[in-house]
Amino acid sequence: MKTHAQLSPTNSNTAKLINSGRIYFDTLTELIRKSESSIFLQTYILKDDETGNLIADELIQAAKRKVKIYIILDGFASRNLHESFIDNLKSVGIELLFFKPVFKNNHVYYSRRMHHKIVVVDGRFSLIGGLNIANRYNEINNHKAWLDFAVLIEGEASLQVENYCKQVRLKTTKIEIETNSEIINRFYEIPVDNHCMVKIRRNDWLMHLNEISSNYIEMLRNANHEVLILCSYFIPGKVLRRSMANASRRGVKITVITAGQSDVPLTKNAERWLYDWLLRNNIKIYEYQKNVLHGKLAVSDQTNVTIGSYNINNLSTYVCLELNAEIKNKLFAQNVQNTLLEIIEKECIEINSKYHHHQKNWLNQFFRWCSYHLLRFVLLIFTFNLKREN
Repeated sequence: MKTHAQLSPTNSNTAKLINSGRIYFDTLTELIRKSESSIFLQTYILKDDETGNLIADELIQAAKRKVKIYIILDGFASRNLHESFIDNLKSVGIELLFFKPVFKNNHVYYSRRMHHKIVVVDGRFSLIGGLNIANRYNEINNHKAWLDFAVLIEGEASLQVENYCKQVRLKTTKIEIETNSEIINRFYEIPVDNHCMVKIRRNDWLMHLNEISSNYIEMLRNANHEVLILCSYFIPGKVLRRSMANASRRGVKITVITAGQSDVPLTKNAERWLYDWLLRNNIKIYEYQKNVLHGKLAVSDQTNVTIGSYNINNLSTYVCLELNAEIKNKLFAQNVQNTLLEIIEKECIEINSKYHHHQKNWLNQFFRWCSYHLLRFVLLIFTFNLKREN
């Protein structure tokens, strides 16, 4: 059944921006330790490294306290987990499932990925962002974490996220979890000044959901002054590029922070092929220099923020299950914008026309062109192959 993004029934939500590294995993650890009844965890990648084992140990201790724990991992990205790691989790009653990457029936053959990075605790707290559970997102052995962000939400929006986690689980197991009425009917006292309007936005093209893609277009269409985007694997499609160009012509200042170094070089070359187009449309470009950039968020007019797992490219738009939180709160949005401006000032280089012209030549432009079109071709042929009856 088609489900649209819903506005949380009241303003009873608070939101806090969480950076990658120790602060994120300390927050996650604290939530698990304080859990009383249930934990839903859905993530693209869970590794059995130091960070993965740290979180697994906390989950095991929570399960021993009779907290019900439901984990779903992407069947492709987390396929290399050792059996002993999985068995340790299951031995204490934790349900661990793998989202099957291939959907097929008589009409459609479709390969999907569950790209969520969601944790919901007791239907009250939720962490939504771009961080997987692995060392690269943490600060291990003095290595700087990949740049990423999440939002910690307390309030009614977390129940919506939990209900969606239950829907994904139901499709995987065909077994429904009974709703805990005690949790649903619980109210939380939250200072009025901290209230946020929250919408849970989803993308699942096969289920006709393109709420996050539409949210980006709405932000650009409705912006009056400024849109600031931080995104890894930034390869916008034609519709979003048109929206960016239209907003820029209206005088909206658009700034994009992309990766300076990437874990997927093909994608980075494809991104750089689009730099000429971005600069022609007066869109400012900054490349992050300190480490790999993996975050996915945007802020418009210092009032509206979207943050989650969604990358601005066709993989997230048409292939992956994605979940973002849209948050409307001036103080929160200003905090996000100030964080991004500080990253630009201290950890980025600007790719202006002069710099870009100096860096490019016919050979690297050829490689960028090839990367861009090869990526589109690979996405079309190998990631999904739609086969429909006439």
